[in-house]
Amino acid sequence: MSVFARAFAAAALASALGLAGPALAAKDLVVGVAANLTGLDPQNANDTLSHSAARLMMQGLFGLDKDMKLVPALAESYEANANATEFTFKLRKGVVFHDGTPFNAQAVKINFERLVNPDNKLSRASLLNMVKAFEVVDDATIKLKLDNPFGALLNNLAHPGTMIHSPAALEKFGKDVARNPVGTGPFKFVSWQADTLKVAKNDKYWKPGLPKVDGVTFRSATENGARLAMLQTGEAHYIYPMPTEMVAVVEKNPKLALETLPSIVTWYTAMNNMKKPFDNPKVRQALNYAVDKAAFAKVVFNGYAEPMDSVVPPGLPFYAKQAPWPYDLDKARALLKEAGLEAGFATDVVGGNSTASQRAMQFLQQQLAQVNVKLTVTPMEAGALTDKIWSVKTPEDATVKLGYAGWSASTGDPDWQLRPLFYGKSFPPKLYNMSYYANAEADKQIEAAIATADAGMRATAYKKAQEIIWPEAPWIYLGVEKLLAARQKNVEGVYYLADRGLLAEDADIK
Repeated sequence: MSVFARAFAAAALASALGLAGPALAAKDLVVGVAANLTGLDPQNANDTLSHSAARLMMQGLFGLDKDMKLVPALAESYEANANATEFTFKLRKGVVFHDGTPFNAQAVKINFERLVNPDNKLSRASLLNMVKAFEVVDDATIKLKLDNPFGALLNNLAHPGTMIHSPAALEKFGKDVARNPVGTGPFKFVSWQADTLKVAKNDKYWKPGLPKVDGVTFRSATENGARLAMLQTGEAHYIYPMPTEMVAVVEKNPKLALETLPSIVTWYTAMNNMKKPFDNPKVRQALNYAVDKAAFAKVVFNGYAEPMDSVVPPGLPFYAKQAPWPYDLDKARALLKEAGLEAGFATDVVGGNSTASQRAMQFLQQQLAQVNVKLTVTPMEAGALTDKIWSVKTPEDATVKLGYAGWSASTGDPDWQLRPLFYGKSFPPKLYNMSYYANAEADKQIEAAIATADAGMRATAYKKAQEIIWPEAPWIYLGVEKLLAARQKNVEGVYYLADRGLLAEDADIK
């Protein structure tokens, strides 16, 4: 069936299911997304989609603009001492939470202490666990004290994982705050069911003239054709990610607009370096030679991707290009023979259940079969996949051998690319090193880079870290995505960020 036929069929199915119909209310923005949300507590969410949803309602001291540049949010300004171990933040006055309680320094202290408290086991604790004390100076001033300089602190404070809950809501809802978020953002929480989040305009938002729409709905559709059908029938105003294989459908529709953007999203297959046979670097290197990265970009992303050439993507500061891994089946077979696996082996890969993720894992299955590696593909729903990967207590408990995943440094700093994914102290559930990779010299360089605010010293340390990690191949390095989204042409002010996040604060429907 052609792309056009699939899109037409999907639209017909949507109509049959009652999804299609008259255009939505003029000021109710509906966004079609590719997966279900996993939670609305940004301090305990692992995925960019859930953070994008939480960003509708909540804010931190800093944020990132549409170009992922640092901007003040609930903090108006800051000062640091000479050795960058004390940061004093002046907070915005007159801001109230959606429940009517005031935003102030005490609210920041309560949130940040909740985040770093090890008893709470919040997944984003590492964003601020370098801070030893949070000191309220007055209602509009808070001081953060560190043991050592930390070069990425402001970027960490712009990460959605440090956004601020109403202390009253934390007290009222406890752990259930993930289903009852109360923040200071442009929209207020209304409801969240399995595949639909609804938020409504915050009439007391502190930014004049915003928001411009009455509400926003996130609606998930994991099947690509169904998501595009929502846009075609007027059931959605904006969809992301846009299915790459259906670009021509959008380009031929005069009412729709296609958005193509660079990204910092890396796609990879993490190999568990503590499980046989992936504890042998020759096996990991062999699998990198066995996968055609250019073909991956073409087959999985219809050409809207570039092969990785470092563990840090080009869009981040301090990126250092490395020598590519060429597609070389003879080299792959030779390395497997050296590892005693000339006859091959069987293993399995887990990943998301979206159309694109399943296509990627099936591509890997076909590629690795060429070197006698029999790969079983296991797609999983977002919540179940999150539990399988991140709920393990020790490396020995990990059952994932290969995991297909994507990652973006949502702080806009390479610290959040290297430290969560390759640092020897970042194994789940503490952080996201699902390859269980550890190298003492790489750890030393990662630590050196975050222990200074000097850009030159950070660049040197990050360059060395990339040079160490790349040839050890803890991942099958796949590609850096080019982002695609699609919208109704009368929609403005919705921004798809380079980390795959979404900003809808300025959204408008003309």
